[in-house]
Amino acid sequence: MKALKNILSALVMTLMIVSGCENAKYDFDALPEPVKSFFTHSGAEQLNINEEIRFTNASENADSYSWDFGDNTTSTEVNPTKIYTSPGLYTVKLKAVGPGGTGNYSVDLAIIDPDAEIESDGELYFIEYGSSLLRKLSLVPGSTVETVLDMDGKDGHGMAYDAVNEKIYYVDFQTTNAGKVWRMNPDGSDLEELLSGLNSPYGIAINLDAGKMYIADGPNVSRANLDGSGFEKEFINIPGGAMRAIGYNTKTGLIYFYEVNDEDLYIAKSDGSGVAAIVQGAYGYGLFIDEINEKIYYDDRRQTGLMQANLDGSGVVKIANYTGNRGGSGIAIDYEANKLYWSETNLGNVKRANLDGSEQETVLSGVSNPRGMFVK
Repeated sequence: MKALKNILSALVMTLMIVSGCENAKYDFDALPEPVKSFFTHSGAEQLNINEEIRFTNASENADSYSWDFGDNTTSTEVNPTKIYTSPGLYTVKLKAVGPGGTGNYSVDLAIIDPDAEIESDGELYFIEYGSSLLRKLSLVPGSTVETVLDMDGKDGHGMAYDAVNEKIYYVDFQTTNAGKVWRMNPDGSDLEELLSGLNSPYGIAINLDAGKMYIADGPNVSRANLDGSGFEKEFINIPGGAMRAIGYNTKTGLIYFYEVNDEDLYIAKSDGSGVAAIVQGAYGYGLFIDEINEKIYYDDRRQTGLMQANLDGSGVVKIANYTGNRGGSGIAIDYEANKLYWSETNLGNVKRANLDGSEQETVLSGVSNPRGMFVK
């Protein structure tokens, strides 16, 4: 009987709780309005350096604001003004915060120097790894970024360009031990898979005279014909190595490759012989062989900078500091304007300077993890 009373008491308590829950109602009308972030700016026709830009905040239901102008400057004003002193493409971001949450809005601004002479009509191609996109930027001042290819599911790090046959090659390390090489036209059409079965490919270089490609892939430099046939996975092997970048000098017939576990930059002959370390104690993911000026440019994260050396590894100098701890995953030269380009990967910037590192400027900001690049 006592047990029965306990059961009845529990049932009554449960009914009371359920009844109480049924009577409780949430007033959704009392919720604060959601925050919407939005702004406009002056100078819609053309934005010039050294001219004031006025930003008009049109956000809703917010009481505090945080602006990022894409050049490491910020503001908390409601309607700020900004003057850019260097040309480039800057991503302006507004975060609006209120009782109903947070709103975010961003716009890319192309800032130009109206008095600048057009030094180059080339195009900078780069991988925006964080967005799974292959993109390009015309180097004519005032140009904006265009998307060439959606790389989703086949993301990559390194690229090479065949200017004779007008083909882009890039390596896809999306799936470990199932890495691939892809080839396409400069407009992203006719994408074709040339090679699969790689470990974790990070870089690719082309030897047009011999009809070969070289791939920085795990502990190996792999080699294949340009159509993907004749695959030699362990063409060059560094036991325990991790290859991160590769280049080829058409004048000397030498392969350059970057291995980051032992932290050495190597050379080898095009037949795979004569492997030797020419720069020791360097750690990075980017490499460019300037055979015209007989220089090597490479990323060294131990030195937090972009390095330049002679083709034999001598005369190493630091020509640019990285403002982040990861930079130089992509390096390229525009020979028409004699300008050096490189990525600051974790800061989302693409930088430009003279070949000696002077006159540095930001070309693009707000890029999501920029990596491999070339100038067409």
